[in-house]
Amino acid sequence: MTTLDNARNALRDRLGGGARYDDPAAPARELAWARTGTAYFARKLNELTDAELLAPTLAAGGTRRRVVAEVCYQARALAQYIEWACMGIDHPTSDPFSSMSNDVALAVTLQAGALRNLFQHSEVHLNVEWRDLDAEGWNAVLHLRGGTKMSARQTAWIRAKSIWLRAVDLGNGGSFDDFPADLIDAMLVDAAANWDGEESYQVRPSDRNLTIQVGKSSPVSQVVGTAANLARWLAGRGVRNLISEN
Repeated sequence: MTTLDNARNALRDRLGGGARYDDPAAPARELAWARTGTAYFARKLNELTDAELLAPTLAAGGTRRRVVAEVCYQARALAQYIEWACMGIDHPTSDPFSSMSNDVALAVTLQAGALRNLFQHSEVHLNVEWRDLDAEGWNAVLHLRGGTKMSARQTAWIRAKSIWLRAVDLGNGGSFDDFPADLIDAMLVDAAANWDGEESYQVRPSDRNLTIQVGKSSPVSQVVGTAANLARWLAGRGVRNLISEN
């Protein structure tokens, strides 16, 4: 039994039989990443004053308010996907992400207190939808407009990866060094699998015993650094203490 399993069982003992829990078929690791990332984002958000929310961020072309708004409406869009999966609607006629830019533009104009409340409500909504899913729902595949497919299970990974990155994008001390180590490893593998650059690399974390191929052609060079700094670079959040070896 893993540490996560032990913690989950202890929580159930404390809360009693009336509480709601994730289905045993739920992607426990990804949900744990998403929820700890949400708590981390909330902490970084609460460290900012209302006036500081107006400042530019690491996210290109936006303010901290925009980062918060995008986090909120991503949660709402993912919650809609989960609701469809729970209801057995596998061919929805709309895509909540298609209207997200308009929703975000409106949310950015909200007063700071309202924006903070929106964040709290959106993350609770997403958690409720996740906890309503049974095994069949978690394994459901949604066929979206344009031919895109997405499983309900993928929503946990999408949120996990995004919420940690957006905490960094707030630009007030969020660090890849704070990410769970196994999440960093998963992000390296995911970035390598989805790399669309022309050049190929091998990335070799100096604090891990592994080498990852990035790109499909023969690697041009090997990039060495801590796993966190390699993840930062592959996520497009800047270069820090990396060495390129030909």
